Amino acid sequence: MGEKTLTRMDLSEAVFREVGLSRNESAQLVESLLNHMSDALVRGEQVKISSFGTFSVRDKSARVGRNPKTGEEVPIQPRRVLTFRPSHLMKDRVAAGNRK
Repeated sequence: MGEKTLTRMDLSEAVFREVGLSRNESAQLVESLLNHMSDALVRGEQVKISSFGTFSVRDKSARVGRNPKTGEEVPIQPRRVLTFRPSHLMKDRVAAGNRK
């Protein structure tokens, strides 16, 4: 399995090739889209992209954890975490890619 990472630059280059916007406009479009998604998540909204998946923020309450080496109890503070749930189409597509 390859170690390739998809970056903002890769996304803006794909928009440049597929849509035909200039490189600068493509980069601005990708940046604007990512900012819009981030802002919605900060406000606690879900971001649902059809045939891809749903991003959401979940509140985790405080709890007691354990240090695996010493067994010592450690308090874990409450926090907000980002979660992603892929759509069934995305799950199927990824699974089909593993069979190649």
